[in-house]
Amino acid sequence: MRVRELTDLAATVVELIGNAEPNADVEVTTDRTEQALTRFANSAIHQNVADESAGIRLRLHLDGRTITLSSSTASTGDELSGFVDRALHTVRSGPADPGWPGVAPASALPPPGDAPLVGAAAERAAVVRAFVDAAGGLETAGYCRTTRSERAFANSAGHAAAAAFGSSAFDGIARRDGSDGVARVETDTIGEVDGHALGARATAKAIASANAVELPAGRYPVLLEPTAVADLVSMLVVYGFNGKAVTQRQSFAEVGTAQFDASITLVDDAPSLGITFDADGTPTARRVLVDAGTTAAVTHDRRTAAESSTFSTGHSLGGGSTGGVALHAGISPGASTGPVPDDIPELVDPAAGSLLASIDRAILVSDLWYTRVLDPKSLVVTGLTRNGVWLIENGEITAPVKNFRFTQAYPAALAPGAVHQVGPIAVGIPEGWIPARWTVPALHLASWNFTGGASG
Repeated sequence: MRVRELTDLAATVVELIGNAEPNADVEVTTDRTEQALTRFANSAIHQNVADESAGIRLRLHLDGRTITLSSSTASTGDELSGFVDRALHTVRSGPADPGWPGVAPASALPPPGDAPLVGAAAERAAVVRAFVDAAGGLETAGYCRTTRSERAFANSAGHAAAAAFGSSAFDGIARRDGSDGVARVETDTIGEVDGHALGARATAKAIASANAVELPAGRYPVLLEPTAVADLVSMLVVYGFNGKAVTQRQSFAEVGTAQFDASITLVDDAPSLGITFDADGTPTARRVLVDAGTTAAVTHDRRTAAESSTFSTGHSLGGGSTGGVALHAGISPGASTGPVPDDIPELVDPAAGSLLASIDRAILVSDLWYTRVLDPKSLVVTGLTRNGVWLIENGEITAPVKNFRFTQAYPAALAPGAVHQVGPIAVGIPEGWIPARWTVPALHLASWNFTGGASG
């Protein structure tokens, strides 16, 4: 089912509903997704799967009630008629929805571009093989995945849209004597994933983690690699710049206030990835959330926008309960001070390499794990370091460090004066739980609150 067919199917459902109930508000999203995944453990591929799915999602508002139905089989004939009949029957007993914001008005959108092909299993296997070979016999595990999606939208206001997009991602670890090193990346195509470079970095991290020392809890300057910075961005956009959280006074974000260091600019740019409309059909646009340290905007879907007497920013996830979330956000890289030095340790992500030499003393953190929000208003988060921690002294890595627990307000870590350096290279990092990509540099921060070590 290609984009044209998806577009026709969405329009057909809107027409069928309109013929039966001319006063109904209708939104229809149709999609087709190809996914392929190669997983490996014990340095060998143990699973290679591919899936192709198509679906239709209908949101119907009639007589003050709203329902959402979906199907993976309704596309033609009796199945489609049955799907529409079920929706019309269900909405009459659906929940009252006094806050229904209406459907998105008709607007012009660019035609869909060409999404990257999913690629063959052999291509993913080659990336895995390069990662494993670079590990030099260390135990490895992880995955390589590719996705391609085509999506169409239509509503009862005459609005129609279509998009095509895709990505490739790799996440792997190398292990030696219980110490893990990590490397992960998300790119547009599988050809951009360098399995050997990722494997060499993960392996160097695992080897260099041997005989780690334990440092006392306390506040330390940190150099966060992109794999760790991605967690900051994900928490900021879900809990901070979410218009619903702002409206409910559960967010720190204050538009127009310099809440961050002037070196921090945070931008969401879904259109650059081919995603031109959200789950409400609202067009997406490049949106600056933080402009040189000043909170510039928050994100809305149609419902939270109506509640706040503003406009949707094109960030609906379709659920209605989450508010608008920027799933393609990134921190703009800092100015380059020259080429990345040739002598940086192999364990350091190149995105952090150019910052290393200028650091007197700090903790290098590869990854943050099991992070949980303690206070959404101030965005205090607790979690653990993982997959490699080291002490930096006089521009050099001097010792591996045992993992810490931390309790840190994320906005405070990026507050005015708290950011020493922003790395000049931003890389894509996949999100493990939601379909998001964070494009982030390394960050050298003045203070991070480590509240416990390996001994408690």
